[in-house]
Amino acid sequence: MIVCVGLSHRTAPVEVREQLAVRRDDVTAVIDAIRQSTPAGEVAVLSTCNRVEVYAALPRGTKADAAALEETARAIAAQLASRGDASVGPALMRRHGMEALRHLFRVASSLDSLVPGEPQILGQLKEAMVMATEHGSVGPTLGRALHKALTVGKRVRTETQIGAGQVSISNVAVELAGQIFGDLRGRSAVMVGAGEMAEGAAKLLVKQGARLIVVNRSSERARKLAAEVGGEPRDWGELNWCLLEADIVVTSTSSPTFVITHEALKTARKARRGKNLFLIDIAVPRDVDPAVGALDGVYLYDIDDLEQIVAESLAGRGAEAARAEKIVEAEVAAYDAKEATLGMSPIIVGLRARVRATLSAELERSLGGKLKHLGPTERDALTTMLDAATNKLCHHPSSRLRALATDARGGDYVDVLRDLFDLREPSESPDDEPVRGSATREDAHVLEEKEPS
Repeated sequence: MIVCVGLSHRTAPVEVREQLAVRRDDVTAVIDAIRQSTPAGEVAVLSTCNRVEVYAALPRGTKADAAALEETARAIAAQLASRGDASVGPALMRRHGMEALRHLFRVASSLDSLVPGEPQILGQLKEAMVMATEHGSVGPTLGRALHKALTVGKRVRTETQIGAGQVSISNVAVELAGQIFGDLRGRSAVMVGAGEMAEGAAKLLVKQGARLIVVNRSSERARKLAAEVGGEPRDWGELNWCLLEADIVVTSTSSPTFVITHEALKTARKARRGKNLFLIDIAVPRDVDPAVGALDGVYLYDIDDLEQIVAESLAGRGAEAARAEKIVEAEVAAYDAKEATLGMSPIIVGLRARVRATLSAELERSLGGKLKHLGPTERDALTTMLDAATNKLCHHPSSRLRALATDARGGDYVDVLRDLFDLREPSESPDDEPVRGSATREDAHVLEEKEPS
């Protein structure tokens, strides 16, 4: 099973979340730090504007009981807390086992998003999985969970209307601008940034009639976005000049520091001669120094201020969210049952191997002694008989173990079988015994074994 540690808009305000925000170029370094300082063997990091979460699993062959998972979760939390100030630790949530899996499925289904139904989270989760996989930090346990989460997220979007219409942070930001001015026609808007959220906001601002200026560190990306939406590109060095003519500024960059400072706006405010300026900062880390909100005529909204608008606009989605929750619960239960069955594979394979090895040894002894006169045909017949005997002897124990996979007594049965037949733990012989989630062809035969004839 997996563990999940992190924070989101539900557990921490933006000033805490931004301390843990991980830029794309830094993801692998964070993964390495977690793997080196905690018991986690498999690690993926999901960092968005509203959450920073680590999904992890124990190394191959490690006993993943509740105590081991909790120890891992605590260690990851300590590692994350060390990246921020004293406010980070108390805001971190820790989940493991079924609760971590349920949370992952809800995240993929956008049920835990600031804007439930928003489509971006699936792409962000897929990117996190791909980056971790390419870095070599995703193995069978975490890999299965992440792949399944993507499947669940797609199923929710297909079978419910939770994502109907336009639902995203960009939409909410422009809706806020509309509430402020009533009508955006003729208003001057500055879009700072040219990423996915910036593109969405830019299109909506132009659609509602605003005159749009696009500013980005990359002049080429600014020109491209401006051309796509019908705006005007400006160089990054002209940002402070753009503040003089803007009615609305929407910012969405990946800058680790403020791109609009208190000093810049203080200077611009004098030149604006009392004209009000509204800034909507949807970036994490924040793009606008929060101190500017204290300036006369300057009104600043960050991503946390959008929550009330979200609640109002999604009031009618309750039924679809309930349907999505039922899908998630059904998928969690099915995944748990399948994982439990896979968990029985090593002991079933070990039992079959022990029985067959014992019978084979006796057969070889006989073929080297009293039965050494038998020819190839007779020897093949005896080998076939040995395989049939193995199937018959192991069928009932295997069936019972599969049936007990989700039963509290299952572990006791496994321990008894290991003791009676002297079967090794999987971790004691990683080259000989199959590991959960990486079944061989023989394992598949065991798991799908039918009543022997």
